[in-house]
Amino acid sequence: MKIKAWSDITPVLPYLRPYRRKYAWGLVVLIGEVCFWVAVPQIISRAVDDLQQQLTGDKLLFYAGLLLGASLCKAFFLYWARMILIGISRDAEYDLRNALYRNLTRQSTAYFQKNRTGDIMSRATNDLSAVRMMLGPGIMYSARTVVIMTGALAIMLHIDARLTLVCFSLTPVIVAVVVTFGQRIQERFEAIQAMMSTLSAKVQESMAGIRVLRAYAQEKADESQFRALNEEFVEKNRSLIRVWGMFYPALEVLMGLIMVIVLWMGGHEVERGAITIGEFFAFNFYMGQLSWPMIALGWVVNLHQRGTASLARLNQILTADPEIADTEPAVSQGVAVITPPRHIVEGKSSEDAGVAGPSIRGAEIVLRNLSFAYNGKSVLRNIDLTIPAGSTLAIVGPTGSGKSTLANLIPRLYEAPPGTLFLDGCEARSYPLAELRRMIGFVPQETFLFSETLRENIAFGVESATDDQIRQATEIAGLAGDIAGFPRGYETIVGERGITLSGGQKQRTAIARAVLRNPRVLILDDALSSVDTHTEEIILTQLQSVLRGRTSILISHRISTVRGADQIIVLEHGEIAERGTHQELLEKGSYYPQLYQKQLLEDELEQS
Repeated sequence: MKIKAWSDITPVLPYLRPYRRKYAWGLVVLIGEVCFWVAVPQIISRAVDDLQQQLTGDKLLFYAGLLLGASLCKAFFLYWARMILIGISRDAEYDLRNALYRNLTRQSTAYFQKNRTGDIMSRATNDLSAVRMMLGPGIMYSARTVVIMTGALAIMLHIDARLTLVCFSLTPVIVAVVVTFGQRIQERFEAIQAMMSTLSAKVQESMAGIRVLRAYAQEKADESQFRALNEEFVEKNRSLIRVWGMFYPALEVLMGLIMVIVLWMGGHEVERGAITIGEFFAFNFYMGQLSWPMIALGWVVNLHQRGTASLARLNQILTADPEIADTEPAVSQGVAVITPPRHIVEGKSSEDAGVAGPSIRGAEIVLRNLSFAYNGKSVLRNIDLTIPAGSTLAIVGPTGSGKSTLANLIPRLYEAPPGTLFLDGCEARSYPLAELRRMIGFVPQETFLFSETLRENIAFGVESATDDQIRQATEIAGLAGDIAGFPRGYETIVGERGITLSGGQKQRTAIARAVLRNPRVLILDDALSSVDTHTEEIILTQLQSVLRGRTSILISHRISTVRGADQIIVLEHGEIAERGTHQELLEKGSYYPQLYQKQLLEDELEQS
């Protein structure tokens, strides 16, 4: 056990402070338990000496009663010591888990691109359990060992100081063994936890990509990779077992050597009358009972080394500052009130619908000389763009031109440089994140659905949504007909990541989710790529009533999707290469007319 032990557990101290009183009560109860533990050998010692002089039934009943009473009291205090101290570790684990999850949800998209999901899951489960063991059994048995050894040592010194000092002369050797093995245990456990993260990440990635594995017939190759990782994990555990396996026998040998010294020297002390047989029995009893605290000390060291190694890994998450966070002072603008899509279709304001709060309106978006790089690679360069409130902007361009990156900057999924992105005249980063994202409906390029029902996926983030609101949103998204054909309708479980739905159904579910929020800004990032042209036309017709009066951004590779936009820009190599309306770009553009002619040809070929 390293000397830096105190600094090792410093990160967890804030989570223990609320339980200081409980720890104090736990220590009091633990001292009570040890007092009765210490009393048992004393009762036996008195009984042996007294019964040697005269053996009577009354004396036997008296000492038996004392032993029974002391044992019951010891059991009572031990029960409450475990309830209090182990209970605190569960409470602290609860707080730590909440803190971990809270900090993870605050992290930016880039954080999860740098850290594997399996590694994060391993830290939130295995590492957290190791920390709990350190805070519960680790602290309890550490305190109990210290109190027991202190009480036993005081009584043993009273019985025979010379014999006690000789017995404890091996303590430095025991400490050296504990320190040496403790360091090796920690090193091996850190390697095990890191390997567990790798293994968890492998399983998570394989299960998430199971359809790709099957499509490419790579099951056997993937199994071989997993087997190799699993063998490495087992070997690292075996390495720990070898060290741990030597640790306890080494302590047993040292304790056995101490017992031999006690029997040899103690026997001579009884022979010459320095101590009584009862005292000699009590001394041996204490030495025998101290063997478990000494072994427990080794177990505690193991828990401590495991716990501190895991705590260091957890602390990397707990102390990770989000790259994107609220700035002070934050602007608090009026947030759009969520109203039924029916009101949008019918052209009613929220006041007409009897809903308190400001009416829905578009938000002006301005980008001023915006350049953005990710991991040192330039993605967007010198973007100057104004999207008037209530208008529709369409973005087209080749793959990798920065279209999705531009869309991700608006809800601050990525952070734009200062002074480059403005909403309604205020810099985007001056808005509270929750408020900014609440007024944006975003359908990302990669659709994600939760393993819940269709209803819960559509109403995600809108807890007050009614059945009528959800139905109207699905009609706008062109999903109502599909849902009507499902046996359980809106209560259909979509499976993990929406695996039971087609690509087009998942995209339309995501569109319904965004429409239901009734946002001031609607961003559709290639949200119609998985639907056929006929369905696309229906959805676009339905969306016209939604797009009217709010700022909208459409990203697509299809001209049919963007041709009705108020403004169209063409991104190439991260720069705006062309801009204008559909007709203007056809007349003066370069990339846009080529894309248009190509898609006209594709449509003709499909129809022929």
